[in-house]
Amino acid sequence: MTPTLPQRRLGPFDVGAIGLGCMGMTWAYDTGPRDDERSAAVIHRAIELGVTLIDTADAYGPFTNEEVVGRALAGRRDEVVLATKVGLVVEDAETLAIGRDGRPAHVREGIDASLRRLRTDHVELYQLHRVDEKVPLEETWGAMADVVAAGKARAIGMSEATVEQLDAAHAIHPVASVQSELSVWTRDRLDDVLPWCREHDVAFIPFAPLGRGYLTGTITSRSFAERDFRARNPRFTRAALQANLAIVERVRAVGERLGATPAQVALAWVLAQDERVVPIPGTTKPERVEENAGAAFLSLDAADLDELDSAPPAVGDRY
Repeated sequence: MTPTLPQRRLGPFDVGAIGLGCMGMTWAYDTGPRDDERSAAVIHRAIELGVTLIDTADAYGPFTNEEVVGRALAGRRDEVVLATKVGLVVEDAETLAIGRDGRPAHVREGIDASLRRLRTDHVELYQLHRVDEKVPLEETWGAMADVVAAGKARAIGMSEATVEQLDAAHAIHPVASVQSELSVWTRDRLDDVLPWCREHDVAFIPFAPLGRGYLTGTITSRSFAERDFRARNPRFTRAALQANLAIVERVRAVGERLGATPAQVALAWVLAQDERVVPIPGTTKPERVEENAGAAFLSLDAADLDELDSAPPAVGDRY
């Protein structure tokens, strides 16, 4: 029997301690031919394991990711906490060029289009993908609040927001969650946003908790397809890959001692940062969902955490 995944609180919802980020199923990463049936199998296996937070966005594809998720959830919609996002607009799919659109009209149009693609009448969590500096945040967040009032979302969250932006939004309508990058090699938000979440009892949803695959120890050379986001990422240059091996080795050493994979150790470190943290590792393989879910049962003691905390800072900017 599969053990029940530990639960954590996200706004008004209880979710599995590990979530599922769906972006890589149709966007940003190029790891082989797109396989929607396999992506559906990943989502179905996640649900079976108690991985109930399913995260997507209209920008992924663009639009294709929500369609894949919507089809996969047919007949199983009530088993998940479904999250999507608005506020980023793909300007060039070939180069992955993205702009921002925080206009209230875009938010209103965006939720209706997302619900059609997701084949549902509401999402549990609707997130502002990025703050649009050209639009007063009060206007954008007010439109997000209107989505809740209309019953099209149960709660709203923000992604990659600053503490100042979070304060401004929270004064208008409660921020249920904050999504930002957090991993053994990306710790910036431990000093500002995570303390804000702790103070306001808000969930923190780390994306890229496995360092875009690097912390699993499976990326040993620069062999990305041209359309793979990582091919242009500063942390994935040949020099950076080599320099950052010291971080991977630290993760691997802890895993060997505990009988766990590097991915499980990396995720367990993220989970240990606060009980409000619900990471959303992505994958296109059902067996990786199983591996990632296992991290929720891995206990790191103070010595393990100290060893991981003392890993050298990453070489290369994250974007």
